Amino acid sequence: MTRRRADLTLLLATAMWGTSFVAVKSGLAYATPLAFLAVRFGIAALLLAPGTRFTPLPRGRELAGGLLLGALVAVGFVSVTFGLLVTTPSRSAFIVAISSVLAPVIGFVVLGQRPGWLAAAALALAGVGMYFLTAPDAGGLNRGDLLTLVCALCFGGQIVAVSELSRHTDARRLVWMQIAGTALVSAVAAALFERPRIDWTPAFAAALAWTVVFASTLSFVLQAAAQRHMSAARAALIFCFEPLFAAAASWLVVGERLSLTQWAGGALILVGMAAAELPWKTSDVRHQTSDVPSGSG
Repeated sequence: MTRRRADLTLLLATAMWGTSFVAVKSGLAYATPLAFLAVRFGIAALLLAPGTRFTPLPRGRELAGGLLLGALVAVGFVSVTFGLLVTTPSRSAFIVAISSVLAPVIGFVVLGQRPGWLAAAALALAGVGMYFLTAPDAGGLNRGDLLTLVCALCFGGQIVAVSELSRHTDARRLVWMQIAGTALVSAVAAALFERPRIDWTPAFAAALAWTVVFASTLSFVLQAAAQRHMSAARAALIFCFEPLFAAAASWLVVGERLSLTQWAGGALILVGMAAAELPWKTSDVRHQTSDVPSGSG
């Protein structure tokens, strides 16, 4: 694969992740959040199972790591999905992107890995960007934004955990455990905390198909092929386009408009994200290399 083709392939995968924020928002009009997640990730786990090695069964460090990652990803997707009931796809995508900026901070708090000055500057930029994105003239920081920020924290923690665990375990098995774990947690939570409802309309089927086939499976296949031919830093820059794809899709599909102030805030978040990714060189469930399918929408 040529360098140009690898770039375009990874950009296509990034577009699938970005547009999935709109698909999830659309799907939630026909299903309760936990039921939607259970079906989405349950089907995704089945589709990814054929390429996953299940023997020997995970144990010890791998099992503990899989449970930790599964919990982080499950809470992350539950919070961002509930957040989308209130906030918009564009705002959600930009806030989720802050996870890359938070990763060095979480690494310092949990593992004592001291971040450099660039990581601190990136966090400051992202913080200012989020203020502009959710400023009073944009409606202020609402409950959905706060829930999405919980998702960013979880995904930031997952970035750090993957960085530590992937050195010693099969990355694909870890990914499958995260996806299957999210499906299981969502199904149990749906039974306990909501009255599960799914209206199997054509619109819901289309939204579900997009999130499962493209955002949860095909995108990871494309990513696996593309990232074999580029550095982590180059991939990180391409991933910065994800919130832009979300904003474009939200504008085209649901008519969402961002003000100039909000665009400025989003731009600051992207700059902070790029600055944090370059020296950190790690990735989340969506942003791992070859053997994987983290995510977001």
